[in-house]
Amino acid sequence: MFAVSLGDDGAELRPLEPWQAEEFLAHIERGREFIGRHVGLPDRVQDLESARAFLREYALKAVDDTARLYGIWAEAKLVGGVIFRTMDVRQGNAEAGCWLEPSAAGKGLVTRAVRVLIDWAVEERRIHRVEWVVSSANEPSIAVARRLGMTRDGVLRESYPHRGVRADMEIWSVLAPEWRARR
Repeated sequence: MFAVSLGDDGAELRPLEPWQAEEFLAHIERGREFIGRHVGLPDRVQDLESARAFLREYALKAVDDTARLYGIWAEAKLVGGVIFRTMDVRQGNAEAGCWLEPSAAGKGLVTRAVRVLIDWAVEERRIHRVEWVVSSANEPSIAVARRLGMTRDGVLRESYPHRGVRADMEIWSVLAPEWRARR
């Protein structure tokens, strides 16, 4: 298995695979309410079977070259993840996302991990546009989009039903020429 260093603090980005379902579930349990404030992942991952199914789903999507899933490890513990929820290589578009448990928040881990993902997508896969879709109420995630140099394209009003409430979703994006110019 490979690991990509995320900096001098020892944090790493690694594939998150079905054989890691127990570790993944333990991570989700540690951050269930924190993560679930804005994203539906903890609602999908309720037990070992659903954790394994989620990881298997993304492993199959990776085989089909339509998505990717990576974990963020800090101090040898899974503390979050980054994802290409969708990836259309032919059209040159991808949608990135993330989540963290509370102990890992505020350390720049997501920004560093998403930089690695976007570099790979732009340079290796020739993705032209990377999107970041985020709840308008999720200020930390919006801050990540800003730090990555993304542009706010617009708001999809009340487009995401989450735990009984319809949330406004912002679309942020960066284009390959912009990404290369900022590096």
